[in-house]
Amino acid sequence: MEYRKLGKTGFEVSAISLGTWQVGGRWGEPFNDQTAEAIIEAAIERGVNFIDTADVYSDRASEAAVGRVVRRVKSRHGERVRVATKCGRFINPHVNEGYTVEALRGYVETSLKNSGLEALDLIQLHCPPTQVYYRPEIFELFDTLKAEGKILNLGVSVEKVEEAIKAIEFPNVTSVQIIFNMFRMRPAERFFAEAKARDVGIVVRVPLASGLLTGTYSKSTAFGEGDHRTFNRQGAAFDKGETFSGVDYEQGLAAVEELKKLFPGEPGLAAWALRWVLMFPEVSTVIPGASRVQQLEANIAASELRALTAAEMEGAKAIYTRYIKPSVHQLW
Repeated sequence: MEYRKLGKTGFEVSAISLGTWQVGGRWGEPFNDQTAEAIIEAAIERGVNFIDTADVYSDRASEAAVGRVVRRVKSRHGERVRVATKCGRFINPHVNEGYTVEALRGYVETSLKNSGLEALDLIQLHCPPTQVYYRPEIFELFDTLKAEGKILNLGVSVEKVEEAIKAIEFPNVTSVQIIFNMFRMRPAERFFAEAKARDVGIVVRVPLASGLLTGTYSKSTAFGEGDHRTFNRQGAAFDKGETFSGVDYEQGLAAVEELKKLFPGEPGLAAWALRWVLMFPEVSTVIPGASRVQQLEANIAASELRALTAAEMEGAKAIYTRYIKPSVHQLW
């Protein structure tokens, strides 16, 4: 496993880490503690030392499972596994006015209790409304929480590149979690250089575009009723860009067919899509999810692939430019 520095945190984190949105079962299914703990333990055993969760994932069950496992299992290197969680999405309605110092303090203290950890290694604002990034008092709160020993670092999870650029103006923001993949290339153009200049870590989420970049879907693929890939394609529940990276499903399938020609045979497209993300040295870690151990193992194996060639990188960019860029590039 390769390890990279997570910006100003100073943490050396696994290049492939674990996102836990669906760690206790497939999207839309009831959370299964046994499944979740098996996946988290397997990740740590295989060298993952950074696990991302959020209070809203399965109504705090994911965060609790991460805390239970991390408290009892050390990494195979004898180091402490770093836990990143998020706060703010329980605010309902999810509007700027709901973001108050009191509310956010309450969420942090609840996450501490729920996870059972002594301190949160990284607490991230969870895709707040854009106006929140213009409120210094919100960011100042986390300096206070750090002084109290409740958190070690502050990060943000963003929807838009512009939000990321604004967030890192606050010197206590140590990392930015952002969607970046073969169907979402704009962060590399607008944001990565700024993050590097300010020593801000980059955590890449949705690296497989909600599964589109696995290359295993077709027009006839059916997703469950409770799966966001069914109900959020037009942004009915949350930002449209979280589902298939905002790409029209059939247009995405057409682009995938071209990517398969660029990366034929084994391993499949998913592995090359993850390896593509790691070609960018500004990326600290990528956090694909897993609903079973075999999926986790395949994700981790991607970090051991050879580097992509210049021709492959240019080929992926050309496919993006033709099929994806006109409809999504300017939106996020």
